[in-house]
Amino acid sequence: QVQLVESGGALVQPGGPLRLSCAGSGFTFNYYSIGWFRQAPGKEREGVSCIDRDRSVGSTYYADSMKGRVTASRVNAKNTVYLQIYSLKPEDTAVYYCAAAGTSCPRSPYDYDFWGQGTQVTVSS
Repeated sequence: QVQLVESGGALVQPGGPLRLSCAGSGFTFNYYSIGWFRQAPGKEREGVSCIDRDRSVGSTYYADSMKGRVTASRVNAKNTVYLQIYSLKPEDTAVYYCAAAGTSCPRSPYDYDFWGQGTQVTVSS
């Protein structure tokens, strides 16, 4: 059974850091790009980052709005991808999802094959 499980979401104060995790099972993890998306209430789902498949050069991509504040990494031995977010802002409040794609970091969320259930990140003082 294919599964992606996000964890690490929390209530954090503005300016704080947070690390999210995405653990995969039931598929060959290192053959898939892993993307992070987020969706705030009343807004469309938007891409945050993507880390490419292990067979490629392991490129990592970030949304322009997040560059400089976010780092994605993967540990294939643990079937896990991490998203480290720094200097959190209230506008970062959203449900964060990870998704797996069998191609090289597609831009559209519709091109991802598997999705997790999401983890809530709330940035508030």
